[in-house]
Amino acid sequence: MLKGNFFRGLGYLGEGFRLIRQPGLRLFVIIPLILNVLLFGLLFYFLAELFTVMIAGAMAWLPDWTWLQALDWLFWLLYGLVILLMLAYGFVIVANLIGSPFYGYLSELTEKHLTGQELDTDDSWQAIIKDIPRALGREVRKILYYLPRAIGLFVIGLIPVVNLVAALLWFLFNSWMMALQYVDYPADNHKVSFKGLRDLLGETRLSALGFGLPVALAAMVPVLNLVVVPAAVCGATAYWVRENGATRKSA
Repeated sequence: MLKGNFFRGLGYLGEGFRLIRQPGLRLFVIIPLILNVLLFGLLFYFLAELFTVMIAGAMAWLPDWTWLQALDWLFWLLYGLVILLMLAYGFVIVANLIGSPFYGYLSELTEKHLTGQELDTDDSWQAIIKDIPRALGREVRKILYYLPRAIGLFVIGLIPVVNLVAALLWFLFNSWMMALQYVDYPADNHKVSFKGLRDLLGETRLSALGFGLPVALAAMVPVLNLVVVPAAVCGATAYWVRENGATRKSA
């Protein structure tokens, strides 16, 4: 039985957007934002042509059946949606690789703002720079979790008719991944392992999906996806505090 509150989960991203306007948090929003703007410009340039090629290749797989050809607009829409979801999360992956050291500290500051309690961590710039290899390793762990599942769903999405279900599965999977991606920052600050985080979110899966869904949708919208990452970090930290994750430990 699924536990949690989907509608409560939906509210955390909005809270994240409110939190990033706090004076003490702005610096750790601005620096990754500048990096994301540069990254998004490069990705948009290179992926525009790739998107067209991938769509054309997928459409070429369709059998020459009259009723299927009559529905080519629907398959175009579904294939485009699946690919757009992949590109959206691809942007998030790269953006998080670049900004991960900042986001961990942003999560720490957000938790302090919400609870009034200090975390037992070194918050100096030297510590942030020293923590870069470990933070990148944590991001790679999430990528390794994501890739085989994404590839499997992508293959399913190329099968006519079956791809009707694949589009829904993609939305659910991306919502789950967005929750994992961003709640991982406060979890990591509390020394909770990635496996422990998956178990913890699984206990309130409806709340996690509610939080991840608007993040996944916002990541698909140009310009909005530039600011959704720091807002999602703050929202995920609020999720961690409100869903009692901060009181849990896992090896």
